Amino acid sequence: MSNIEQALPVQPAAPGAGDWIPTNLDLRDTWFPVAYSADVGSVPIRRVMHAQFIYLWREGSRLHATEFRPEQLARLRHSATLFTGGSGCYPVIERYGYVWAWYGHTDNAHEELIPAIPFLPADGSGIPRYTQRAVRFDAATALSVENLIDLTHADFLHANTIGDGKSESDVVEFSSTSETLTRTRIVTKKSVAPVMRWIGGVRAQYQDFRAVLHVHLRNSVCISYPRFTPGYAIPNVQPFVPVGKHRSRVDQTNYSVNAPAPFRWLIPRISYVIQPQDNSVLRAQNARYFEHGERRDLSSRFDAPGNRYRVLMQRLAERQRQGDYSYGADADPRADIAALLGMR
Repeated sequence: MSNIEQALPVQPAAPGAGDWIPTNLDLRDTWFPVAYSADVGSVPIRRVMHAQFIYLWREGSRLHATEFRPEQLARLRHSATLFTGGSGCYPVIERYGYVWAWYGHTDNAHEELIPAIPFLPADGSGIPRYTQRAVRFDAATALSVENLIDLTHADFLHANTIGDGKSESDVVEFSSTSETLTRTRIVTKKSVAPVMRWIGGVRAQYQDFRAVLHVHLRNSVCISYPRFTPGYAIPNVQPFVPVGKHRSRVDQTNYSVNAPAPFRWLIPRISYVIQPQDNSVLRAQNARYFEHGERRDLSSRFDAPGNRYRVLMQRLAERQRQGDYSYGADADPRADIAALLGMR
């Protein structure tokens, strides 16, 4: 066993075959977008990823990311973990308007492992602050991501904003690699989303709707491209940063900058309507999400992407339990996903 394996927390044994007990999902060797770049200044701010503290601040043009507050760093450096290579300082990069911190073996912290987000400027320049909204969920990150993968919940939970479940047809497809899952939902003649009617000026009776969600498994970065016709595309990033077993933080970027005003200004604020609705359901489910024992897993055809997500997460967790933190040949986080998302 390597030194870093001795320092990192011991993972529990895998659940039995066919069970889904998500106790092994602190997946490592990945970049987490822990804060908006615009939020990091000369005064340190604290973030948490998998219960590991990270302090962020700037000193002139230099960005710092450490396990301890700046005034404590010299005194406590001897207590630094191998998450920072024993230095007390995390590998850190700025990209797409976020500060990305490395979680895992520091020798493997390569810049090319940051996921590509094709609709955001890589250097973060020109991203309006009104597109950025931070929300929190009282649930495990994996459960929160499953909720997002099953977009059909929006027809019931968010009907007053996104629209009801009435449509002519509704098709859900998915594809995957060893590190990603892509879910596509295609709906024809759907009732017009209230937000499109209220603030988007869409006067049609029906809309066609195509929503693509691309999920990076290790860091739960969810890249979404829903398009309403007639209407507008709402490109967005939802990075679910795991704070702990019962909490995740999401610094969303809703990049609808090409939509007309006031829609592009107001649509990011919809997060403050949708989050409490999702959280009211997720909070109640979270405790049972970790329970052992008999359970009935009832699924519909719409649950296939979520079921695939569970299988992929189990496989990845098992590889890491065996000491394999590498990225497979089919998995390139830098891959151009513009066509996959359906961007025009």
